[in-house]
Amino acid sequence: MQISADRTDERPRVSRAGIAGWMLFDWAAQPFFTVITTFIFGPYFVSRLTEDHAVGQAMWGYTLTVSGIIIAILSPVLGSIADATGPRKPWIGFFAVIKIISLAMLWFAAPGSPIIYAAFFIVLATVAAEFSIVFNDSMMTRLVDEKDVGRISNVAWGLGYLGGMIVLIAVVALLAANPETGKTAAGIDPLFGLDPAKGEDARITGPISALWYFIFIIPMFLFTPDATKATMSLRKATVTGLRELKGTLGELKERLGILRFLIARMIFQDGVNGLLALGGTFAAAMFGWRTLELGIYGIILNVVAIGGCLYASRLDTRLGSKVIVTASLVCLTLATIGIVSTGPGFTLFGLMPLSTDDSGGLFGTAAEKAYILYGLLVGIAFGPVQASSRSYLARSVSLDEAGRYFGLYALSGRATSFLAPASVATITLATGSARIGMMALIAFLVVGLLILLRTPYPADDGRKKAAASWGRDGF
Repeated sequence: MQISADRTDERPRVSRAGIAGWMLFDWAAQPFFTVITTFIFGPYFVSRLTEDHAVGQAMWGYTLTVSGIIIAILSPVLGSIADATGPRKPWIGFFAVIKIISLAMLWFAAPGSPIIYAAFFIVLATVAAEFSIVFNDSMMTRLVDEKDVGRISNVAWGLGYLGGMIVLIAVVALLAANPETGKTAAGIDPLFGLDPAKGEDARITGPISALWYFIFIIPMFLFTPDATKATMSLRKATVTGLRELKGTLGELKERLGILRFLIARMIFQDGVNGLLALGGTFAAAMFGWRTLELGIYGIILNVVAIGGCLYASRLDTRLGSKVIVTASLVCLTLATIGIVSTGPGFTLFGLMPLSTDDSGGLFGTAAEKAYILYGLLVGIAFGPVQASSRSYLARSVSLDEAGRYFGLYALSGRATSFLAPASVATITLATGSARIGMMALIAFLVVGLLILLRTPYPADDGRKKAAASWGRDGF
């Protein structure tokens, strides 16, 4: 492996505080994905901003579709511009402002307000969050030695899930009340006098996520070294970046291992994104889960996810990123099959009948318990599949091209990201069944896995072999 050994002199000396500051970016960013898009605000969007849950899921899917199209178009361009301008932090700061303001505005998305209002600010926040990740990820190759990149990437991802879980616990224990008792999971009245009937326990997650992000990205700005000072104006860098993007796309004809990896990730990440964004809304509609149940479900998944990332951080160093990504995709495929096959009174598409008796309390039916068991598989795998994908690419590119290729990496995660939510939304509307709509995610996971199995590791090794097999038998 000769990924960056000849570029060691280009990597600055980074203190532990610098590495910790970079890792805290995931800690700062994750609550948006945990409490906004997955477990709290997304399900609230589906179940409270519309009266028809199928329509709500479709609208949520199309909201994510718009975000995905914008991200797909602009991410690789921004990555190339970042290489031309040098520093990443100014870009992260710019998008942080957009993200923080957009999240704060979600407080005003009350039941009865136009659904387009919430959709607009979700789009802005999602785009800003993903663009920030492009620049943060591209810093990694300058900060971490190749041998440590898988470990650091997985630990940072696990740290992110810990941050997301802490915010989720705070919402469930202190802010989200059971509509029947008026008490939170901690047995107290909601702080600040929040009224769950007005959706305030879900709406407050926007400002909380904004404040959390603002506080915890500060160490990255203070301690993590950035690239050298800008040598080009933004206008010149944009022209140069676009030219380099064109050149990078042309390079992929000679770097077919990387191309195959990016195509595989483009497809399976669609399924991962769809599962994370729609799994909570699916449960909310099927079982009638509210903020409290969804929050506890999210805490369970995040506890498992943290353990999965920490264990994967060691396995990635020992076995390599490809093994971790492959195993994770198998788990996610099985979990998705389990989730979509479960409903009140049955699982595995009715092959295993379940009691419909409700024991009372949270998750009182057998079907809800089965759903949680399948969710544990999701928790184990959805961190490592993303963290080790990041280290897979980091091991395959050099320092001076990291921005360009992580821009394409973001593109591969979003180029067709509108297809998964759009497929789920369209099939749901056409059939009137959210279950049938969710089945589309299985195809994305399986096809992406099959392509990944034929991808070299690192992706830039064995280029001639990859080129030969590509020309002979395609994907």
